[in-house]
Amino acid sequence: MVLAQATRVRAVRRLPPAGLVAAGALVGLAVLLPVAFMTARSLGAGTEALDVLARWRVAGVLARTVALVVIVAAASVSIAVPTAFLTLRTDMPLRRVMAVATVLPLVVPSYVAAYVAVAALGPRGMLQGVLAPLGVERLPEIYGVWGAALVMTVISYPYVLLTVRAGMMRMDPALEEASRALGRSLPRTLWAVTLPLLRPAIAAGAVLVALYTLSEFGAVAILRYETFTWAIYTQYEAAFNLQAASSLASVLGVLALGIVWLEARTRSRGRYYRSGSGSVRAFVPLRLGRWRWPALAATTVPVLAGLVAPVGVLVYWLVRGLGRGERLDAVLSPAWHSLWLAGLAAVVTVVAAVPIALLAVRYPGRVSGLLERVSYLGFALPGIIVALGLVFVGAKVLGPLYQTQALLVAGYAIIFVSVAVGALRSSLLQLNPHIEEAAQSLGLSSWRTLVRVTLPLVLPGILAGAALVLLLTMKELPATLLLRPAGYETLASSVWSAVSEAFYARAAAPALVLIIVTGPPTAYLILRDARRPRASRTGVDPS
Repeated sequence: MVLAQATRVRAVRRLPPAGLVAAGALVGLAVLLPVAFMTARSLGAGTEALDVLARWRVAGVLARTVALVVIVAAASVSIAVPTAFLTLRTDMPLRRVMAVATVLPLVVPSYVAAYVAVAALGPRGMLQGVLAPLGVERLPEIYGVWGAALVMTVISYPYVLLTVRAGMMRMDPALEEASRALGRSLPRTLWAVTLPLLRPAIAAGAVLVALYTLSEFGAVAILRYETFTWAIYTQYEAAFNLQAASSLASVLGVLALGIVWLEARTRSRGRYYRSGSGSVRAFVPLRLGRWRWPALAATTVPVLAGLVAPVGVLVYWLVRGLGRGERLDAVLSPAWHSLWLAGLAAVVTVVAAVPIALLAVRYPGRVSGLLERVSYLGFALPGIIVALGLVFVGAKVLGPLYQTQALLVAGYAIIFVSVAVGALRSSLLQLNPHIEEAAQSLGLSSWRTLVRVTLPLVLPGILAGAALVLLLTMKELPATLLLRPAGYETLASSVWSAVSEAFYARAAAPALVLIIVTGPPTAYLILRDARRPRASRTGVDPS
């Protein structure tokens, strides 16, 4: 134990290379620059900003935004927790297939799901056409809070599902068995033992959903439910009121950081691990009996709503559009632009993440900890805030870069650098530092050791981070709309433009291509995590 403490002290006091610190600081400044510039602009407005925030309409936007966040987070938890339990802890049929299928709605962008909801369930949509012979002339409005909540829930619940499933895999069944042995029924055991142990995982997933909903722009705009993101975009794009946009963005940023702070403050300080020694045994699947097939039907519903139905509606509108003269070759240029920008963003973001991850893992301390936290700022804040800040920076400071691909790629990197940092950090934590020390003892410099030893060994983490950034970049909408060069169309902007003009058939092809391109990599990443070695019956992790 003394030796371990001494090793830790040496690791903390070990000074990182100056070049590595400089590179990490440069990345941190890049993340802070747009946020700081936008904040300074908002604070510098003085009474004008206060006048904007004092309007009664801002209070209404705030109430609507908070209401949507609460509804979607609560609904996502109510779907994800039972789904995780049924797919992991019971003998439900096809549970392994459903364990993957229930996560796949993540591949559907929110604005595509909203467009599908309007096209299928709108007052004059596909469903109304089917019911017209029965005398149904008009369906209820899909627009508003409940339509937005429905769309956001069916594509957001997998965030909670992934975190709850990970937490459930690490639980020890002996705790629940002890509760049952003391006479508690299964429902009481789940309520008194299982759910409290899963509270950190549930909270983490709920925060992800809350931040995702808070930053959502495309779905709420299509469904005509005004939240802060839509109000900010309207002030900038339609009214071109930069002062009002920055003032509203400052409130949205405070709200996002408040969600993160509240989750950290309310997180229990209790222990979620065993106090005694012993091995973790595999769970014995709960037998559902006659409820096996109803359970399968229940877990199928969110998959149908979040993946199967959207794809089916898109295929319908694609066929209908082709019959009316729509051309498939029109999607080639936006598809190439999306792949090109996403590839550039993946490379730039991974390169920017390397110094942050190395400092956090190999040279832990105040400076490295601060840089790591700063890198997560771009992902914690809604993307429209980062994009709006870069608009200000590009227009006032970086004039030649304004509305260029370079500024757009920089925006993607700032928003998603934390994703790459997380993937690299996980790989570095699994790499024995003695391997690098041995390389340096043989005469390799720190930089040559990094290039020839460290990076090749953490290549799986690099590729995973790059894949995640590529997938997220292709679906990103507000940053693309605000920062893209004039006339430069991507798949996301093509869908947005067509849906904004109610050209549903024209939007079908780019929306389908977007799902097809991002679907297989997403499924691969899900399967990759699902196939990782778990705790064995003897409690020894084979990895």
